[in-house]
Formats: sequence, C-alpha cells, structure tokens
Amino acid sequence: MGDNRKSVIEALLLASERPLALEKIREVLDNLPAKDTLELIEEMKKEYQENNRGIRITEIAGGFQMITAPEFAPFLKKLFKGRNTERLSKPALETLAIIAYKQPLTRGEIELLRNVNVDGVMKSLLEKSLIRISGRKKAAGNPYVYGTTRQFLEHFGLKSLQDLPKIEDFKTLAEKGELIEEFPEGENHAEGENGPESIAQ
Repeated sequence: MGDNRKSVIEALLLASERPLALEKIREVLDNLPAKDTLELIEEMKKEYQENNRGIRITEIAGGFQMITAPEFAPFLKKLFKGRNTERLSKPALETLAIIAYKQPLTRGEIELLRNVNVDGVMKSLLEKSLIRISGRKKAAGNPYVYGTTRQFLEHFGLKSLQDLPKIEDFKTLAEKGELIEEFPEGENHAEGENGPESIAQ
C-alpha cells in the first residue's frame, strides 16, 4: 500500500455516509497502528487547510468525516437553493437543547422546564433519532429518562457533548437559525440505527 495510504483514507471518508471510526480505517489499512493512522489524518487535515481545498476532515461523534470547508458555505447555499428541507422547529430546538445540556431527563422534567406539553416534539425528535430513551429513573412509576444520541452529534457536527457551546450561545445561534439542522429530502439523515448508542456522559 505504501505511499497510497492517504489516498486510501481519502477514498474511505469520501465513500462513507457516516463518520468513520478510527478502528475501521486501521482495519482497511492492514491494522496500521492507531498512532500512525492518526498522524496520516492530521497530515491530510493540514494539507487541505494549507492548500485552501474545498473539503476538510473533522472528528465527529467518535469518527472522522469529510465535510465542506465552512468558508464555501455561501456557494453551497446557491447550489442547493430551493431544495426541499425539513427544519427543526423552535420548540423542537428548545427541547433538544434542554435534553442535551441536562440529560438524562424524564418527560415530566422536560415539561416542567419548558412549561408546555412536549409529546409531539418528543415524538419528532425520537423519530429523527436525535434523542433516545436511555433508562428509567428510580422514582414513582419508574419513568423513562431521555438523552441525546450519536446521531445528534453527527447532525450538529460535534465531536462530543463537551463541544456543545455555552447554553446562552446555543440559544443565540438557534435564534439566528445557525443551528437549525436540515434533513434534505431523499437522504437518510432522519433514519438512525435501531437504538443508537447514547453519548450521555
């Protein structure tokens, strides 16, 4: 394989629809040591940046993914202008923010914080695999508790929950629409794996 390892990694990331785990990349590279694999990826990141390439490699949800460089977003907006999208509503974003920052929470605790019924919003977030049932609370009735999913990290381009902005910044960005996630028609972004792994920590 020799000097083609970077090309192989590039091809793998380009072909993968989801963030690709380091172990999977290593496996394809004949079990190349993790340290060497990470060094190759870091070199590629630096090369893309220095050469002002239209793509970047980023670490998302425990894996690596190829994304478009942020500075070219205006051109992409022109390309996809008029594309059918489904956006998260403000109530859905507010509920998702509460769960992300305070998980695990019961439905009752979420409603207490939002002061509204969240049945419809919760159903929508569960269908999009942005949240999941992560267990039961040791309380009367043993209610379900909810947390975010790996899919949540992927949709918002986060490496882990530690990368969440301060809640005040999250609200500001959400109001500007910068964190409203789009689910392009015809793509499978809303279809998570059965029971995605919780990333609550």
